[in-house]
Amino acid sequence: MTEKLTLRDSAAMRWIALLLLALAMFCSYIFMDILSPIKDLMESQRGWDSKAFGTMEGAETFLNVFVFFLIFAGIILDKMGVRFTAVLSGAVMLVGGIIKYYAISESFIGSNLETWFTNNLNWHTGIGFIDDILPFYQGMPASAKLAAIGFMIFGCGTEMAGITVSRGIVKWFKGRETALAMGSEMALARLGVATCMIFSPFFAKLGGTINVSRSVAFGVVLLCIALIMFVVYFFMDKKLDSQTGEAEEKDDPFKVSDIGKILSSLGFWLVALLCVLYYSAIFPFQKYAVNMLQCNLTLTTPEAGSFWAGDSVTIVQYIIMLVVAVCSFASNFSKKKGMKFGLMAVAVVALVVYCYMGYMRGTAETIFAVFPLLAVAITPILGSYVDNKGKAASMLMIGSLLLIICHLTFAFILPLTKGSAVGGVIVAYVTILVLGASFSLVPAALWPSVPKLVDEKIIGSAYALIFWIQNIGLWLFPILIGNVLTSTNPAGTPPDQLNYTWALVMLACLGIAALIIGIILKRVDAKKHLGLEEPNIK
Repeated sequence: MTEKLTLRDSAAMRWIALLLLALAMFCSYIFMDILSPIKDLMESQRGWDSKAFGTMEGAETFLNVFVFFLIFAGIILDKMGVRFTAVLSGAVMLVGGIIKYYAISESFIGSNLETWFTNNLNWHTGIGFIDDILPFYQGMPASAKLAAIGFMIFGCGTEMAGITVSRGIVKWFKGRETALAMGSEMALARLGVATCMIFSPFFAKLGGTINVSRSVAFGVVLLCIALIMFVVYFFMDKKLDSQTGEAEEKDDPFKVSDIGKILSSLGFWLVALLCVLYYSAIFPFQKYAVNMLQCNLTLTTPEAGSFWAGDSVTIVQYIIMLVVAVCSFASNFSKKKGMKFGLMAVAVVALVVYCYMGYMRGTAETIFAVFPLLAVAITPILGSYVDNKGKAASMLMIGSLLLIICHLTFAFILPLTKGSAVGGVIVAYVTILVLGASFSLVPAALWPSVPKLVDEKIIGSAYALIFWIQNIGLWLFPILIGNVLTSTNPAGTPPDQLNYTWALVMLACLGIAALIIGIILKRVDAKKHLGLEEPNIK
């Protein structure tokens, strides 16, 4: 008797499900960093200094950390299933995005709500360190306070989406190309970083007039698209369950002892610690990277009225970026050597053209936008390698080492190139691309390792706990970077002349700690046979 095939047995259907999840995360990644490339404009247009900017950015994960929302999200995921949680996360992201848009908009300026926020939420304990990490502080601009509240709500949704997408991929790809699928999802989703860096300043400066709320409006539209992607996935996933006879709801009720089982695993703790250390040196850095480049590069402003100063160059450069991403990504799946190397050659040429355009435009945001492009190219390769060869723990160590090198380069070598327009841009591009490679190594190895450490029935809670621990760093370090910048630069320093050295050294130290954890993890894996160095496909 022939076994009935399901949607999951079809490679096309599996990858369509993955595409829906990846597109939703692509949109959320854009909104997550929507203000990052216009930090300088937020200071001139809304009065946000580095401390206000960092406090608002750190607010994204505040509820996840201190109200334990991510833990509840994991429980919801285990109890209600992937599709319900996916749609819920999309709706929560959209609500938070709308609130943040209103806070940045012109409508908020002069409103009664602005007056209320100016007079309230001026938290002050008198204890310096505590005051520095609170989500609100005395003198914080009203728009930053309301934006922080909206970002908190958005953060609940996006982190819930993160654990849901990971669980969804495990559901659709278990026993198949799991690491390749996770790596591909991350690669495609992280194109959102480049999209944000290119289009956020584009919309803010559209038509020659500066309006920062247009950038946030662009992000809100994309959050609507993310919700639509999750709704489509809902029906696709429901069809799969009707074919397999699996129930979305779990028969076994959630028990607190489940968390105890997870926390008793040494391998889990090492992976979680490596995760928080590594991601704390990446995501908070993204929020300041454009401003860091503005402060360390000698950028030549193109002549007014030229092609390089116009709006059309943005579209052209983005199309070239997509050529790089599509060709480099597709080359991983080409069976014919001629086609494979042809696609890689096109991607390399397009990347050189893209970098040249970034240099000619003379804008830091278009230079940093190259960050995820190498990740798109090599993440599927790395994911496939983990699936077939293993070595996940080793890849985590290499990724941490590259992270250290890149942050120290930004801290000490890049400033030496100031005054050399070409030299500085070359150093910046190479370092950013290597950082992108590091950003591929760690996620491609880390996330597929979690199912090897915990029981399948509580994997949602395991992902939630890792994300919760990670969120502690994602809350704390944007704030710390802002405070370090404020304390190491004289008052009144222009936003394009800040000294980032000590902030970058702090991030490099996180990389050193991650490398140490990676070495310990590899030794524990060898001793306890966790399977991290073994292939996923057996």
